[in-house]
Amino acid sequence: MIQQCLIIIKPDGLIKSLTGNIISALSETKLKIVGAKVIKVSKQFAEKHYYKLEKELIQRHGEKRGKEIYENVLKYIQGDFHTDRVFALVYHGEQAISKIREIAGDTNPEKANPVTIRGKYGRINSETGVFETVVHTSDSEKEAEREIKLWFSPEELTETIYQVNKETTTSERSIWA
Repeated sequence: MIQQCLIIIKPDGLIKSLTGNIISALSETKLKIVGAKVIKVSKQFAEKHYYKLEKELIQRHGEKRGKEIYENVLKYIQGDFHTDRVFALVYHGEQAISKIREIAGDTNPEKANPVTIRGKYGRINSETGVFETVVHTSDSEKEAEREIKLWFSPEELTETIYQVNKETTTSERSIWA
């Protein structure tokens, strides 16, 4: 099954100069990169990306600690702890999500296989409670589509992977359907 997957090399991955290592590891999947860009993440954008995380953290850690960890996750992706940018990529191909998630490893760096990206480079920040996982990967086709449409416009991808509509203003451009 042909799938797409969003990968974000997070601020800690960039500040540690791990981009080449991560892309090399992901090249084992034989998937095609169809989009890539460096972006600064605003708080509003981070909240859209992590729209359901706050509830999960509150359930897991209680109201006060859950909200505190959530705020630190937002600060982390915005670069408050490392650098103020991330590198977002879209991979496309057969079983993209499972192939990428296997190489990325468990989201808990302490449980991740040591040969995976998160196992090699991730850590749990004891001060903030944030899993500094170096990378984000989409976890399902539905989330991949939501995330890719959030992070990329159709023009930023080298292939049309989702249906688009044409919108005419002063010039024609593609928008997500």
